[in-house]
Formats: sequence, C-alpha cells, structure tokens
Amino acid sequence: MKKRGTQITALGLAVVAIILVIGTIWMGRSAAESTEEAVRSVSLFYLDELAGRREQVVESNFEDSISDIKVTVGLMDDEDLSDIDHFRAFQARMKKIYDLEKFAFIDEDGLIYTSKGYQDNLAEYDFNYKKITEPDISIKDINSDDKKVVIAVPIDNVEFEGKDLVVAFMEQDMDVMLKGVSLQADDNETTFCNLYTKDGIALSNKVLAGMASENNLLSAMKHAEFDAGYSYDAFAESFKSGEEGVASFTYGNVNETLYYVPVDGTDLILTYLIRQSLISEKIRPISQGVIVRSLIQTILTALILCLMFVVVVRQTRRSAQLEIEKETSEAENRIKQQELEQRLTLQEKLLEQEKVRAEQDDMITALASDYRSVYYVDLNADESICYRSDPMMSKAYEMGEHFSYTEGFGKYGDEYVTDAYKEDYRNFVDPDHLRRALEKEPSVTMRYLVQRNGKEYYEMLRMANVSIEGQQEDGVNIISAAFADVDTATRDELAKSQALSDALAAAEEANKAKTAFLSNMSHEIRTPMNAIIGLDNIAMNDPETTDKVRGYLQKIDNSAKHLLGLINDILDMSRIESGKMVIRNEEFSLPKLLEQINTLVSGQCSDRNLEYNCQIEGDIDDYYIGDDMKLRQVLLNILSNAIKFTPEGGRVDFTVKRVATFDNKSTLRFSVADTGIGMDQGFLKKIFEPFTQEDSSATNKYGSSGLGMAITKNIVDMMSGDIEVKSEKGKGSEFTVTVTLLDSEREMMDSDNESVDPKELSVLIIDDDPVACEHARLVLEKAGIASETALSGQEALEMVRLRHARRESYNLILVDWKMPEMDGIETTRKIREIVGDESAIIILTAYRWEEIFDEATEAGVDSFVSKPLFASNLMDEFQQALQKKKLLYRGKQSKTDLKGKHILLAEDVAVNAEIIMMLLNMREMVVDLADNGRIALEKFAESEENHYDAILMDMRMPEMDGLTATAKIRALDRADAQTIPIIALTANAFDEDVQRSLQAGLNAHLTKPVEPDNLFETLENFIC
Repeated sequence: MKKRGTQITALGLAVVAIILVIGTIWMGRSAAESTEEAVRSVSLFYLDELAGRREQVVESNFEDSISDIKVTVGLMDDEDLSDIDHFRAFQARMKKIYDLEKFAFIDEDGLIYTSKGYQDNLAEYDFNYKKITEPDISIKDINSDDKKVVIAVPIDNVEFEGKDLVVAFMEQDMDVMLKGVSLQADDNETTFCNLYTKDGIALSNKVLAGMASENNLLSAMKHAEFDAGYSYDAFAESFKSGEEGVASFTYGNVNETLYYVPVDGTDLILTYLIRQSLISEKIRPISQGVIVRSLIQTILTALILCLMFVVVVRQTRRSAQLEIEKETSEAENRIKQQELEQRLTLQEKLLEQEKVRAEQDDMITALASDYRSVYYVDLNADESICYRSDPMMSKAYEMGEHFSYTEGFGKYGDEYVTDAYKEDYRNFVDPDHLRRALEKEPSVTMRYLVQRNGKEYYEMLRMANVSIEGQQEDGVNIISAAFADVDTATRDELAKSQALSDALAAAEEANKAKTAFLSNMSHEIRTPMNAIIGLDNIAMNDPETTDKVRGYLQKIDNSAKHLLGLINDILDMSRIESGKMVIRNEEFSLPKLLEQINTLVSGQCSDRNLEYNCQIEGDIDDYYIGDDMKLRQVLLNILSNAIKFTPEGGRVDFTVKRVATFDNKSTLRFSVADTGIGMDQGFLKKIFEPFTQEDSSATNKYGSSGLGMAITKNIVDMMSGDIEVKSEKGKGSEFTVTVTLLDSEREMMDSDNESVDPKELSVLIIDDDPVACEHARLVLEKAGIASETALSGQEALEMVRLRHARRESYNLILVDWKMPEMDGIETTRKIREIVGDESAIIILTAYRWEEIFDEATEAGVDSFVSKPLFASNLMDEFQQALQKKKLLYRGKQSKTDLKGKHILLAEDVAVNAEIIMMLLNMREMVVDLADNGRIALEKFAESEENHYDAILMDMRMPEMDGLTATAKIRALDRADAQTIPIIALTANAFDEDVQRSLQAGLNAHLTKPVEPDNLFETLENFIC
C-alpha cells in the first residue's frame, strides 16, 4: 500500500510537474507575443506623435519661405526697380540673406530675371506663371541627386522696365532645405524621418533610411513583405493620393513600421520609419529569461515540494524585480521622448527667433531709405546702433556705431532743438513715455524746430515699435528712431491751415447769408409759380378752349412743372442745412438710376485713368418707391469723392445688394470702395461734421469744401438709412449706405438694349451732300461720337478697306440711300463683302424705306433712320442693331486655336524678330525665321504644300522687300500660294502704304509696334 501510495504520489507529482512545465512554456510565449504587440502599439503612437510634430515643422518652414518672398517683394522700392543693376543687386542680397541658389522674378512674357542675368528656361519649372494664383511649392531636377526646392508666389503691381512682374520665386538646394527642417534619425538609429514626392522619390536620396537598394520608395515597397492587415496596393493607393496612413512590413529581414502624412500646401509626403526588429531584439532576451527562470522554478517545485513556499516567495521577489526593471525601462523611454519633444520645441523657438531678427533688420533697413538718419534702440539696455548716419551733422555717429540712447538723444536735444521745443523733446524721447505710447500705437512722431549754423528749420522724429507681439514679456523695448527734414511741408501746412481757417470763417458767413436768402425767397418764388400752374389747369379744362390753345397751355404746364422741380431742388439744399428737408416717395427705376450714375462716373474715371466697376449682387427688383433724386445725390457725392481722392491707376468699385425684405419693403446696401489715399482712424469720427477736412497736405491739395459728407449724412438720416465708413491711410476707403425702400407692384421694366459708350464708337458717314455730311458729323460730335465722312460710295469703300486691313473696322456706318453712281444699298452690299458682319450699317434717308426694306436687308442693312438726324434716335437704332446681330462693336467670331500653327516670319532686324518670336511662342506657335524677303520666298517654295499656316512679312528688308516677296509668293504655281494669309508687320502707317500692301496681295496691315492682342486676333481670324 505504501509503495502504491508512493507511486500515486510520484505520478501526481509528475502530472503536476508536466502541467507546470507546459503552463509555464505557454504563458512565456503568450507574454512574448503580448510584449511584441505592445511594442507595435507604442510604435504606432510614437510615430503618429513624431510625424505630426515634424509635419508642422516642415509646413512652418515652407510657410516661412513663402512669407519671406512676400516680405522681400514688399520691401522693393523704386531704387531697386530703377535699372537692371539695382534689380540684380537686390536679388543677390536676397540670395545671400536666405542662403538660396536663386531668387528670381518672371515677367508677363515668361522671361526670368535673376541676379546673374536673364533666363528663358521656364520649361524646367513645374508651375504655370500665367495661371498661378497662390503660392506653389515644387521640386526641380527631381530625378537627379542635385534636387532643388522651388517656392513660387504670385505678385501684383510690380513693374520693371515697362513690364509687369507676375511671379517671384526662390530656388534652394535640397540639402539646405532638409537641414532647415532637421530630418535626421534618433540617437538609437530606430526612427528615421524623410520627405518623398507622391511618386515615391526621396528628397534626401535615401530610401528606407538607406537600407533599400532601389532609388524609389514605391519600387522598394514592392519587395517588402507586408504584415497582416496591410498590403502594397492599399499603401501605394493612399500614398499616391496624398493621404495619411501607416504600413507595417519586413524588408531585408528587418521588421519596420512606416507612418506617412501629407505636408499641407505641397505635393510632398513626410514619413517616419521605426525599426521594430531592433526594439523587439532588445526586449526578446527579457521574455526568454522569464521562460527559462519559470522552467527552473517548475523543475525545482517538482523535485522539492517541501520547499514550495520558499520557491513561491523567491519567485514573487523575482517577479517584483522584473516589474521594477520594466517600469525603469518605460521611465527611460518616457524621458527620451520628453527630451526629443524639448529638442523640437527648442528648435522651433530658434527658427522663430531667427525670423524675428530678420524681420527687424528688414524693417529698419527699409526705414533708412526714407529718412535722413535711422537708429536701432534697445530701451532696456540703453543702447543705440546707427543704421544710417546723419549727413547734416559734422560729428554724426558712423554707421554701425554703438552709443548710449539717453546720452546721445539727450545731447542732441540740448545742442540743436530750440528752447520752445526742448521740454517737449525731452518728454518725447523719455524711455517710459515711449513704452506707454508704443503700447497703444505702432509708431509715434514729433515735429519740432532745430537750429544749425544760424538757420532754423522743422524736423520730425519718428519712433516705431519693432518688437514682435507676444515675445517681449516686459513690454516695448526694441524700437527704431528716424529723423527726417520736414521744414518745407510743415511751413506749407501752417500756411494752408491759416488759409483754411480764413476760408472757413468766410464760408460760414456766406452760408448763413445763402440760407437766409433761400429761406426768404421760398415763399416769394412758390406763390407766383403755384398761380401760374393753377390758372393754366383752369384754362386747359375750360370747354371753350380750342385744341390749338390747349396745346400751348399743355406746353406751358410742362415747362412750369419743370421749372418748379428745379426750384424745389435748389430749395432742398437750404432745407438740408435748416433741418427742413422733405423726402419724396415716388416710383422710380433702379436700373435707370444706376445707368445714369454709371454714365457720369465711368466718364470721370476714364478721364483720370481709373478702373471703375459696378456690380449688382443677388436679386434686385427693377422698380422701388422712394426719393431717387436724393438717393442719386448721395451716391454721386460719395463716388465723386472716391474718384477725387484716388490717384491715377487706382480702382473704384460700386456694389449694390439687397440685404433684407420684409412687409413689402426692401433694404438695399450701396457700397463704394476705392484704392485712394485713405483717412486716419481719428478723422473718421468727425468726417460727417460740416466744414471738416483731414489735416494733411496730401488731402488739402484736392480742394474739398468739407460740406459734401455732412449733406450726404443728413440726406441718409432723413431717408431713415445708415452710412458707415471704413478707411486705412494709404490703402483706400469704403463707404456703405443702407436705405429701406418700399417695394413697387410693377414687376419688371422694359428691357434695355446693350449699353453703348459714345466715346468708344467709330462712325463713317456716307452722303453725296457735303452739307448733310457736316450736319451729321456735328450732331454726333455733340453726343461725344467721333466720325469720318465720305462723299461717295467709292470713296467710302476705300476708307472701309483701309480700316479693315489695319484691323480697326468702323463700329457704325451711316449710308445715304439716294446717291449717284452707287446708291446706299449697293454701297452696303460691297461693304459687307469687305468687313462681313463686323460693322453695323444704318440707312439714312428722307424718304419712306418700306419699299426697299427687303432689298436693303438682303444687302446687309441693319436698320433705318429718318432725316434730320438726332443722336438719341441713332443710338437707339444702333443698340437694336447690336442686339439683333449680337455685335459688340467688333463682333464675336469663332476663333482658331493657334497652338502648334506654323508661322513664317520675315524680319531682318534681329531684336524685332526676337520679340515677335517670343510673342508667338507664348501661344505655342512654331516659328521659322527668314532674314529677308528672298529667304522667305525660298523657304515657302521649298516647304510642303499647306505646311505654313500664315506669313508675317516686314516691308523694308535687304535683297528683297516685303511687297516684292509677297507678289512672288502669290505668283507661285501651288494651291496654298493664293490662300495663305500674309500679314504686313511694318512701321509704314500711311494710307498709301496700306494700299500698296493690299495691292501686292497682303491680307492685313499691322503697324509697328504691334500690339500682341491685335496680332493674335488677326491670326485667329485669318487662319482657318
């Protein structure tokens, strides 16, 4: 029994031992797998955190570069753009400052300007300079080891040597750029950061941290073994699409995880790679040690059951030690991660500080060009640095010299500032005063009187805050100080101020007298006018009044009411000032109101070379009920001021929008924005006060009375409306008028024809009667329409042919019906053979035209006007003709795509040929150059039939001129010799030159210098 019990005990112990061993092995493997899964989870979290932070660094680096370009372009002044040497010097400085390969500009013709000369290699860059509307980041030489990053920014209002510069871009070596965004591995060589294009090209020329033999990430990943849940197709699709993602795989026996995220604003992908194999290898010995120790523990437990409790205690202690080791390892990892984050934060701060220093230097350098002397001042350190030496001082500080701020500026005030200003000067330059003042305003100025060499003159000291907001906790301490001579301007302002005060007093007295006069005359004028109108109505309603007399009375009534309206308008001005203004509520046409305003304003803008734009936003009804005269007065007053205070080349925008509708009422908002001189914020508070003007020489020169805005404000208030103004000095103003009008039951107005500007019309008058021609010319001249005359149909055909050859066809042709030799209908038919539908043709006749209507219409007549001629009737008929034939002066014809067309250019002057070829290349045409007419003839004769689409022919050339070459080409025995368009490019602009061109067989005659749009339009019209 004892033996059996021993066997059972031994068997039990064996079973227990086997269970313990198997359980220990199973738990060890499970622990190892759990550890590896934990490594993977931590790696993904770690990669997500690092990739996000590094993407922000890369994005910030690109944004800083874009900002640098914009700031640099903004710093260009007239001197930098004065000539090519200054322009290239400016570019060279920018290259050096920003450590660039190239800092360049592109003009409207696609020519590149660099610090070393012109370049025409625009095709090497990926961005389209014509269509770029926002910053563009691209990679140049992407398939080479010497890659370049190119950052291009569109620019406006920058002109150099007569051409608009449309793009500014910087080109930087890829290694420099990557160094700037700090792409490097960590200290343990377990994580790697890199930038790739969406096609998989590595910007650092290293794929998968240098392990891959392939030079492309997508190609390398094809040879990788992806873990469960990942695949190459999914990875490649998301990577090429620029999406954020992660992939785990094995490459070269190394298990790795790649996290990738797009860089905002670019086509680049930022990747972070972590080598899980290295981490797993470091953790695996710990897991294996656990298994070995567990097996030993199990064996000892089976052999020495009596010591089980001791083994359990020992095992507990060992487990605790392992837990401590694990916690220690995790703590070390957290410390390393915190150190990495601290390094990234420190790097970002260093980059931001470098940007701040560059901005401060740029600002102070820019100020130096506008002031006599400029200084950099650190108020906390009481230190100044001279950036521009004062040429008017014999012992001035030299450029770059350091000195005490309080001592230097105080000594200057004691020696030169006059006694009357000394105390104010000391208070102004006091550091505490400057800190308080510059916390409220970006800059402060003081004008004072100085005395040098026995002469007194006014001087201005400007202090500006150049501290970066949020980076100086102790307030303002870094400023710039600039001195300027303002003696002439100050004395002029003082004189003008006195003159303005005198004028104000006189205007106030005159206004009082005018108001009193108008108020007293109101009753006296209205009494007889009312009597006249009343008696007139009685007489018209008298049954004994004859029709003839009633007609006279009706005219008297119309004239009297018109005169009364004028009197009411004049008296309304007095009522505005006396507060007795009356607002009328009458139905009026809003489109007609806007048309009248646009007619007046567009002419004024054209005279001042301003761009004017009127725009209606949303749904606007045709008719409203209100006081259209007062509304027109308000809008014209504001628009007139916008035009008056906007320099030549500026812009005025007029916008109308309905912002609300309720209870049969509509609220309309009228906005007038300009790019004029603008106003200070302090002046805006009193702009609507009578006789108020901004106190500056730039404004006083416009001679405003100071009453317009006060009258406008009163009218708007009386209409229960609101007027607001926003303005910024030097950038322009925007006035917004909001009024509420009653809705009209009238739904729509009669459709108006297309608006025609008389000043843009070119008219030919054809009449055999010289007196009739002259009368028609004078009538059109009074309406602002330029016209020419012809006394016969034959003469008119010659004039039409010449204008058409120059591509300057008449907009409107007036033809008399009854003429000898060639009547109006035959003349029209022959004109149509020359110009097609480009011109509107109207028959001018004293006879009834019904009998010739069909024949005339078939010949090409658009309309008929009866004699005698009135400009209003003519304009109505012309607008109807435009509407019927859908002509817009020159007409809209189907255009030929010029891309790929073969052009033969005959030009002997090299520079002229180069210019024409550049223009043609802009539209992607293929150009062959011939140095003279003989070579052009030979090239055409040797070419295949229909090889060339058009010939551009200069007239004066050696060996064979253009006329001779054209005649010989037309005489060749080939089909295309008669049909190919031959266009003259010549400086010969007289009518006889055009006639000779047409007689020689040329199709059109363009005068040098040729306008590109005119050249392209001519080619589009002639090339089939």
